[in-house]
Amino acid sequence: MGRRPSPDPGAALIVTDGGGDQQKPLIWCNHDSMFSHRLDWNLRPNPIASMLAGVRRSGRGILDLTESNPTLAGFSYPADEILSAFQNPRMLFYEPSPRGLRQAREAVAAAHGVEPDRILLTTSTSESYTWLFKLLADPGDEILVPRPSYPLFEFLAGLESVRVRQYPLACHEGWWIDWASLESQVTDRTRAILVVNPNNPTGSYLKRHELYRLTALCAAQGLAIISDEVFADFAHASDESRATSLAGVTGALTFCLSGLSKVAGLPQMKLGWIIAGGPGSREAMERMELIADTYLSVSTPIQLAAPTLLDLRHELRKQIHRRVLDNLAFLRANHHPAHDLLEPEGGWYAVLRVPRTGSEQEWVMGLLEREGVLVQPGYFYDFDSEAWLILSLLTHPAVFQEGARRIAAFSYN
Repeated sequence: MGRRPSPDPGAALIVTDGGGDQQKPLIWCNHDSMFSHRLDWNLRPNPIASMLAGVRRSGRGILDLTESNPTLAGFSYPADEILSAFQNPRMLFYEPSPRGLRQAREAVAAAHGVEPDRILLTTSTSESYTWLFKLLADPGDEILVPRPSYPLFEFLAGLESVRVRQYPLACHEGWWIDWASLESQVTDRTRAILVVNPNNPTGSYLKRHELYRLTALCAAQGLAIISDEVFADFAHASDESRATSLAGVTGALTFCLSGLSKVAGLPQMKLGWIIAGGPGSREAMERMELIADTYLSVSTPIQLAAPTLLDLRHELRKQIHRRVLDNLAFLRANHHPAHDLLEPEGGWYAVLRVPRTGSEQEWVMGLLEREGVLVQPGYFYDFDSEAWLILSLLTHPAVFQEGARRIAAFSYN
């Protein structure tokens, strides 16, 4: 998100968005305080959040095209089967295992086609990131992350005193790694390169030829690869050119991340995992086990329920997949001719490029104020130009279709 710690400890770093003139909702500023500077984020709501709160207070209805919580999106869950998974009497006993209980790791391993000894359980993908940052980086070291992408990495890295450097994804008949920019970002403080596969929100997958080049770069520079694969099961169509998972990489130390939140549509269950592979993975697992043993954060009940919950994932995944494809087809057929729909390859989101008749913030606030439609601006995800709108394809079809119609009819001027 464009934030960089200031070289002057007494200076404030004012952050603007990557592609326009709106100020970011959060600002890192250094000042004298009894608290850690890792938490010096200004939490004042941005203008969009302030307007949204006002609209909600007024009682006006909102067509929310940002819904990303599957448990609130109208899907049919096998409630009895899910609840019965938590009836195991073993849940009454505490049997801590730093890497995770064997039966849970075996279930995860079977879902990914890997060996259980390569699996380490966490409470979430966010925790997986923090443990990997602890494993790989000392304070002041750097992780390279893609741009655009989900606005989470700098928060997590900052809490570990790790710096984030961004490498751009170029948009030309799809999304591609800008190799010259990526390679120029590597320094002697770089410890890992992070990929989101498929990317959130662009829905673009890493291609096999890109993976080959990425692996060679990381092997030559002694860097790890971190692959966020939470949406990997939600490809919109098959494509042999894609690298759908990095779990089989052998040329560089690699960590693949996923969890129940997306795989099974159960974000409230709080179970994630790391799959380690490549040279040095055995030592990496031993060291991560020390980290995990320090926290022992994964609960026994969710680990014992995990095999059943993973078995139940298939039907819900079909529902989500059908919803996403139907909403995408509607948007494809009904978006305004002047709006450019960037075709996603997978994931739960769609990206519209709209005319720069107004800034992204003006587009989003105009749609909310005049049409009652809520979308997200591209600068939330660090798009490097304007104007982009991000829509969740997980949204209930009736809400999505009416919202898409209003966006197509809306003109900001």
